[in-house]
Amino acid sequence: MKELTADRKRDGIFSLLEIFIIVALACVPLFISFPYRVNIFLSWEGAYRISQGQLPYRDFGMPLGYMYWAIPAIFFKFFGPALITLVKAQVFINIVSGLAFRSIFRSIGIQPGIRLMAVILYCVSYSFFNFWPWYNHTVIVYEMVALAFLMRYMFSVQGKWSWMLLSLSALFVFFSFFTKQDGGGLALLLCLSLLTYHCFREKKWKPLLIFAGSFLIAAFAIIAPLTRYNFGYWFNHGQPPHTSRFSVFDIIDEFFGSSQWIKFYLFLVVVLAFAAFRSWRDILADKRKSILLLLTLGILAEAAILQVTSYTPPDNNIFFHSFAFAFILVFLADLLKLDFSRTRPLLIAMLGLGLWWSGVFWKYVQRVAGQILPAGSQVSTGENMVNRKTYMIHNDTTEIPMHEWVFSGLRSFDRIYMPKPTADGIHRLLNMDLVKQNKNLKVLNMTELTPLAVEIPYETETGPGVPLWHHLGVGMFNRQAEEYEQRIRNKHYDLVLFEYIPTLNNFYPFRVRDSLKLHYRQIDSFFAPRRGDTKGVIEVYVR
Repeated sequence: MKELTADRKRDGIFSLLEIFIIVALACVPLFISFPYRVNIFLSWEGAYRISQGQLPYRDFGMPLGYMYWAIPAIFFKFFGPALITLVKAQVFINIVSGLAFRSIFRSIGIQPGIRLMAVILYCVSYSFFNFWPWYNHTVIVYEMVALAFLMRYMFSVQGKWSWMLLSLSALFVFFSFFTKQDGGGLALLLCLSLLTYHCFREKKWKPLLIFAGSFLIAAFAIIAPLTRYNFGYWFNHGQPPHTSRFSVFDIIDEFFGSSQWIKFYLFLVVVLAFAAFRSWRDILADKRKSILLLLTLGILAEAAILQVTSYTPPDNNIFFHSFAFAFILVFLADLLKLDFSRTRPLLIAMLGLGLWWSGVFWKYVQRVAGQILPAGSQVSTGENMVNRKTYMIHNDTTEIPMHEWVFSGLRSFDRIYMPKPTADGIHRLLNMDLVKQNKNLKVLNMTELTPLAVEIPYETETGPGVPLWHHLGVGMFNRQAEEYEQRIRNKHYDLVLFEYIPTLNNFYPFRVRDSLKLHYRQIDSFFAPRRGDTKGVIEVYVR
């Protein structure tokens, strides 16, 4: 009895520590300022429109579901439509993400010490870096919540209302699908696979029917009201190009050509599974290990697919590290009779974990270490000094170092700094007589400075054919481009802002810019808030 009480006390301490780490790391962005984030305009635009009462597919079209913007839109209602509000929304998303991940392994019942390390790894390798909402991250967060409810159902005592856990799991799987089709579809397949194993083992198939039925009911309840509008925009229905981005060859090519970590984990998972399970009967007998095996294999498969179908940012699939890490330690602990909740094994493992992910904190430590330890010279001494810092010659004289970026002083850009030419260009724009004297300005803003809708201000265009963003072939298509060209020919807009990024394939449609050159007059231009190979220029046009 004393040993049981001690175990519960220890588990309680670990639980409090896990929650503290999740919340503390998630809240770090609340106390810092940020450089302007490339592509964050998309998060702002969707959240702003929904918070203003606009309805997706009626007032604007987009090639995915709207659950990505649901949480940011709520935060816009409470904290106002500023870029920093997106950071606050992401703090909440990261807390939910960490707690859901923790709940998954708490339900499975792994050692508290392993669970603690897995939580730390999940936070530092995945959620901590996501300061801004992004659909390729949000889709996984909804999946984590769905898995948390599913694990709670499968490992908790079945009661009168336990079916609600299944329904909640199905609801969040649909939220995941209605954020992005690829991640949400894979989340659905993973949950169905885990639940099928559970039903087969328990000889009860009703839970599978409840889950599937709940998913269909949620889908019908959310989608049915939208079908009266241009819901087909989600799938680009009715106009070319209407092609799938899914390529089996690309997935296989990426897996065998690179994916070193995924293949390494897969090798270890298979070896440990063979060591733990002597026969198929063992797989059915040990539910905890079998669920953990299926979950880990499913996550690795999902990561291998998402790295091709959701390729930006390139590390959006690294949540697989935490699942594989937990699996390996759980199986090693059972095989080697190790208790990672004890002080010595936990400290050794934590030191190894810190060394493995030292890059997370080293970039802060290196500022001090660089002043103490000698580093490779970058200073000319009369000789041609060639080392790893000087062997390449950089001729780009237009790059503005980030330490020279400034704050604009505008409310919607609060705590967000940007290149000084960008800030100066925004202020020139706001001081134009056309902007200051016209209260009903018709504006076409094909730039990433979408918060200008608050600063100018102007009413965003609405209609079922108005794209939420203007990436040709992704967020809009030829039909929408033709509609914009027609409005430009008819001089519909008082003011047009266009961002020209020559190295990105029609990120803003080149054909629309060609029409502007013919029918409008360019009066100004300034640097877009970008760096590196995707630098762009924001051009200002009037009639």
